Amino acid sequence: MVKFTGETQGTYFAVTYFEDHGKDLQPGIDSLLKKFDRSVSLWDSTSILTRINNNSDVTPDKILTELFRLSKEVNSRSGGAFDPTVGPLVNAWGFGFKEKKEMDQKEIDSLLILVGFHNTELTDGKIIKFDPRVQFDFNAIAQGYAVDLIGKFLESKGIKNYLIDIGGEVLSRGTKPGEMDWQVGIETPKDNAMYGEGLTAIVKLRNKALSTSGSYRKFYLKDGRRLSHTIDPETGYPVQHSLLSVSVLADNCALADAWATVFMVWGLEKSQKFLETEGNLEAFFISSDENNNNQIYYSHGFKEILTEEVH
Repeated sequence: MVKFTGETQGTYFAVTYFEDHGKDLQPGIDSLLKKFDRSVSLWDSTSILTRINNNSDVTPDKILTELFRLSKEVNSRSGGAFDPTVGPLVNAWGFGFKEKKEMDQKEIDSLLILVGFHNTELTDGKIIKFDPRVQFDFNAIAQGYAVDLIGKFLESKGIKNYLIDIGGEVLSRGTKPGEMDWQVGIETPKDNAMYGEGLTAIVKLRNKALSTSGSYRKFYLKDGRRLSHTIDPETGYPVQHSLLSVSVLADNCALADAWATVFMVWGLEKSQKFLETEGNLEAFFISSDENNNNQIYYSHGFKEILTEEVH
């Protein structure tokens, strides 16, 4: 077994794999993550995405092109609930890399004009913005996509049994020795909790990705209201409902990451109805009742990977 950890995208990453000679692949993975940042980081003033946001004439690389394509797919299927052009609102509410603004309906309306992924397209290898003021923010899918990239890198080195985790976005392939499934915990939503501080459930993973999105890490209180980092692209406001977190099971981590965001925007009831007819996704929800007690709901297929619920 080879295991190592590091930091990326403002969080941690952990990689575990089995390799006959115990070869250390961390230098290659570190290099890959730096390349990823040079493509899509909003904190890097020279990244390809930053230059596109600044309307420079630049051709997106393979990473950004694929992120754009996947985002278009989820945007369409979610009826716009997933929208990478929501960036100006994320910044204005204080969850991005720019200074928070004083928000009122007039300010929100002025920013909503710029939100609409349908006003962008990929043509002849270039990302086109019909309005130059549009700003992209792929953070709701980028972390999951980075996990998938590491997985492809490991497979290119002949490694078939691994577990990758970037800030709670997890991808598993193969098994541990003895055909044992990988096991992953689902955190109990708790304000400003450290990663892994408390678990609501433990699941077994084999050849699947698991991504969790929640309202309990990035938030602040204003006038007694909790304002979460998840912004509804339709209203322009942080989501206001009882759903605290959702963990999505999918074939790859990018889609699990994106759909976890969609479900946080939709809330519990709409997400449950969607899952009734969606065969490629499963989900585990934790919501708060009127007495602030956590309630658990999960789709039928998710039940198959639950090893235990922790109370």
